[in-house]
Parts: sequence; structure tokens; C-alpha cells
Amino acid sequence: MAATATSSVPQVAASGMAPLPDVRVLCAIGLSGQLGLRGGLPWEGDRRPEFKADVARFFELTRGHVLLAGPATVGSIPPFAFEDRTIAVLRSTDDPEATLRRYSGRVVFIGGGPPVWSAYARFVRHWDITRLPYDGEADRWFDPAWLKTGAR
Repeated sequence: MAATATSSVPQVAASGMAPLPDVRVLCAIGLSGQLGLRGGLPWEGDRRPEFKADVARFFELTRGHVLLAGPATVGSIPPFAFEDRTIAVLRSTDDPEATLRRYSGRVVFIGGGPPVWSAYARFVRHWDITRLPYDGEADRWFDPAWLKTGAR
């Protein structure tokens, strides 16, 4: 089951600056909001249909667009995905707004987890969250405050 939240994002640029792109997040959480476990997905390797469909949906929806994520997330992306989307690594030293303006006019998906989403949440116009049938261990959790941060 996927839930979405959309906020109104001004797309008008300040004088002399490129407008912000259409910034989105596409993520999956467990039944209790689980996001990560020991640097990976808590349900990594689960071959049930719901989990396989979620991965396929991620690659389908991001095709032709930009995916920005931290080094660990980018390192986990299979080689085929680099053929039909722009993928770039985010660093903690990057200025989020300046980074996003490089992709003006594009749809940009922000991948990763809590540190990345905390930095970029204020720019996100659309959150697409799939709740998977996982209710086990986790060390990273979805923070509903990201939805309330509001986009500029």
C-alpha cells in the first residue's frame, strides 16, 4: 500500500537563480515505520511478492529522472539503473538548495535515509511512502516530522 503526501512548492526562482526542480521522495517503511538496519533495508533479501513489487516500482518511477543519494545508497544501486536515470552522490558538505538547482526543470528523487531526508525535507514536494508487511528489527525509522517540514 502506497501513501502519498504532496505540498505546494513555489517553483519561481529568485532573480538570477535557476528554479528548484520537482523534488520527491519514494521510500518504503515497515509496519512500525522501520527504514533501515545495519546500513541496509531491514527486509533485504525478502522475496515475497510485495517486496519484489516495491523494488520494481522504485526503478519504474525513477526511470528517466534524477536520483540523488548518499554514498552507501548509490553504492547499492545495480549497474543497469545507471543506464536510464541520472544518479549522483550527495555529501554532507553539499548545500542542498545549490545541489537541487543544478537539476532545474527535472524531477529529482532524494534517496537515502534519515540524514539525507533531514537535510532535504524542506524542498520535497511529494512523499510516496509504501508500507511493507515487515514488523521486525530496525535501527533507522521514518520521522513524520519530515512531512511537516514543508517545502519552500
